Amino acid sequence: MITTDFVPGSPCWLDLGAPAVDAAAAFYGAVFDWQAAPYGEDAGGYTLFRLDGKVVGAVGPLTEAGARSSWTIYFNTPDAEATIASAERAGGAVRTPPAEVGDTEGRFAQLTDPQGAYFAIWQPGRYPGLELTDEPGSLGWIELYTSDSAAAQAFYQEIFGWTTQDIPLPGGGGTYTLIAPEGGGEERMHGGIMGVPADLLKGGGRPYWHPVFGSSDCDATVALVTSNGGAVSMGPETAEGVGRLAVCTDPAGAEFVVLTPEAAAA
Repeated sequence: MITTDFVPGSPCWLDLGAPAVDAAAAFYGAVFDWQAAPYGEDAGGYTLFRLDGKVVGAVGPLTEAGARSSWTIYFNTPDAEATIASAERAGGAVRTPPAEVGDTEGRFAQLTDPQGAYFAIWQPGRYPGLELTDEPGSLGWIELYTSDSAAAQAFYQEIFGWTTQDIPLPGGGGTYTLIAPEGGGEERMHGGIMGVPADLLKGGGRPYWHPVFGSSDCDATVALVTSNGGAVSMGPETAEGVGRLAVCTDPAGAEFVVLTPEAAAA
């Protein structure tokens, strides 16, 4: 469960790098009813997504040469420099050095884990992060698909102190690792890590994080995805103990999951 009372190591923000911001805004507006508005006059195209007046994420233009469209997950930290130092000691790398947002909004940096997955950190100032989570149309879970689950777990445990819990997948499909912030317990579990052979990973075999967005009706949301130029790579299907879900991509290829939790689907 992702909440807005952010603690160190918990997901607190996400944004989409897109080749065309307006097209991305139109797609997600049609699928999730998000309203898009520029962050500010000097934001370089960075645009906030709101649902019922509350911020649920953002989109900005791709800035790195050769970058593919994807969602980036940001994790809360009380000290960006200390987290970066820990990440580098553990084999990670810095993609974007720490930078201030506004005068007092906060500080962010973008990093890469040792297996190559992109993620980011947010040291809040005046602005803590997402204003709506764990509701239809908002972030409710995150997942890492990686070529080395054990190594990824060790890395994120080192820099964030996450606790983990392995659960077997049905039909002998491997192991799924649940993750929670340090001391958070089961009620604060916010995502999972899944080991995937490198040749089955998208984007040339590079591990990646993707967001899971809630929906009151997975099938209806998936219909909106496909009718607005997106695609479905898995589902919709019902996962016992989880709910009804589908793995989707937007028209530019950014992956996300749509989930109607089991309790909501009943």
